[in-house]
This record gives sequence, structure tokens and C-alpha cells, in this order.
Amino acid sequence: MPRFVLRVVLLFALVISARSVLADHYHVPTGSMEPTVQVGDRIVVNKAAYGIRLPLADVYLVEFEGPARGDVVVLASPEDGETLLKRVVAVPGDRVEVRGGRLVLNGQLAPVERDDLTGVSFERLDAERHSLSLEAGGGPELRSVVVPEGRFLVMGDNRGMSHDGRAFGWVERSAIRGKAVGVFHGEQGFTWRSL
Repeated sequence: MPRFVLRVVLLFALVISARSVLADHYHVPTGSMEPTVQVGDRIVVNKAAYGIRLPLADVYLVEFEGPARGDVVVLASPEDGETLLKRVVAVPGDRVEVRGGRLVLNGQLAPVERDDLTGVSFERLDAERHSLSLEAGGGPELRSVVVPEGRFLVMGDNRGMSHDGRAFGWVERSAIRGKAVGVFHGEQGFTWRSL
């Protein structure tokens, strides 16, 4: 019997370590990232996207490149440690400003295009394009400032409904727990939609 118990304990430790270090899932509790993700969506998170961490800790054993502008990330809130889902909108060294929910990066207004058929707006960060909602307004403004080394600015895609970096400030790299790669379960049941 002790050998069976040892195997169960080792299996449990392996599963917990894998969820802590490699991949996990996240349930979206708010509309701050709409229309990209909806309340109730379940997200797959690549926890090894930016490095390999010590299991159950916010300490990197090996760091990779990133996060990059436009990445959707799961992070620990700098205010209370609560798990959040946000988009990286500015990286270390960027000069960033937010006016009416619109980003000004390094002196250039981030392009926003509207799809006339669907009515959805899209913001372009570098080569990546993502959905954007300003229907609830733009949320808090941010005066022009340079993102410090090792820090990131994160915001929700639903700018007027997002409590984000404009309120709680910069996010340390170690607080970013992984990159959201897709929705695997939404309102319609099991599905797959890349982020």
C-alpha cells in the first residue's frame, strides 16, 4: 500500500508542477477583454511562453524573449495578486500615452480600423490586429510616459470597462504568468479560437 500512495503523491505533484510551469486554463470572469473574449470563456494559457519557472513560484529559472506588444497575457494584479487577463500594449522603453482609449506609441497613434459589415473595430499593434471596444468610452487617460525596464503596460480591449495598468500601474515581468493562446470553451460549448 505505501508504494501505491507514493505513486499517487508523485503523480499529483507532477500534475501540479505541469500546471504551474507548462500550461493551465483560465476562466474569464469579466467583460474587460470583450469583444476578443467573452465573460465565461475558458482560455488555454502557455505558461512556458516567456520562460521556465520554478514550480508554484514567480521565479524564472530560464527566461525567453517577450512578452511582446499585442500578446494577451494572464498576470497577477499588482494591487492584490488576483489573476487577470489583459493585453500587453507597451513594452520596456516605449513612450506611451492613452487618450480617449486610443494608444499613442512612440509618438504614433495606433491605427484603428472599423469593419463596416460587422461593426467591429480593430486596433493594430505592430503587425498584429485585435478587436477593440470603445462603446463604454475610453476609460482613464494616461499622460505620456516611458515604460521602465522590466515593466509592461497592460490594458483590456474593452477600454471603458477595464481596470488595468492605467489604474494599477506597470506590471513586472515576473507577475506575467503566461500567454493566452486560445479559447477552448465558450458560450457555444467546446470550440477553438486562437487569440
